[in-house]
Amino acid sequence: MKRIKLLLADDHNLVRSGMRLLLESQPDFEVIGEADNGREAVRRFVEDKPDMVIMDIAMPELNGIEAVRQIRESDPAARIIILSMHISQNYMSRALQAGARGYILKSSVASELITAVKTVWAGQRYLSQKISDQMVNTFLNFDLPQEETPLARLSAREKEILKLVVDGNTSADIASFLSISPNTVDTYRSRIMNKLGLKNIPSLVKFAIQEGITSLD
Repeated sequence: MKRIKLLLADDHNLVRSGMRLLLESQPDFEVIGEADNGREAVRRFVEDKPDMVIMDIAMPELNGIEAVRQIRESDPAARIIILSMHISQNYMSRALQAGARGYILKSSVASELITAVKTVWAGQRYLSQKISDQMVNTFLNFDLPQEETPLARLSAREKEILKLVVDGNTSADIASFLSISPNTVDTYRSRIMNKLGLKNIPSLVKFAIQEGITSLD
């Protein structure tokens, strides 16, 4: 039987270690790699070619939702499960719309993660059992027209820089991460704030939390 090759992405080493122990207790699962930030998760996906990714929603450098989007752009058939502490509609709908095939809460029992992997591997979508039927119907009804959100005004690069800014990185830090100049970072930051109609960094952080770009955990 083919073993399912898994990539684990979470910025907490203890969480990754726990998931690895749980998943490798199954004879048909094999953890082939780990990542502690969203950017590394995208890189490891391209290099290691796992069958499935289990991705934390809130990570440094690039959040889980944007990482899902980038992975799906490189491989539209990629199977990704989001692991999150958030049950809010905003987080779940954004994860599913980005291309995640599963969404499981960190408060779930351990066996549910195994069920989620097997379900997504079988080609189905999996949402945590703690999510109500009413919420499931809302999230899976993609035929409903959706209003443009302020976040949709930003390009992929602007979203990436927004994440780095609200995580407390300086212009010099961001320039080093992205191999661009600090002046270019400052230009992007001004453009982001203009597009969002925001005047200062605290309001930018508040916006990012509301939109699922970052979190307080």
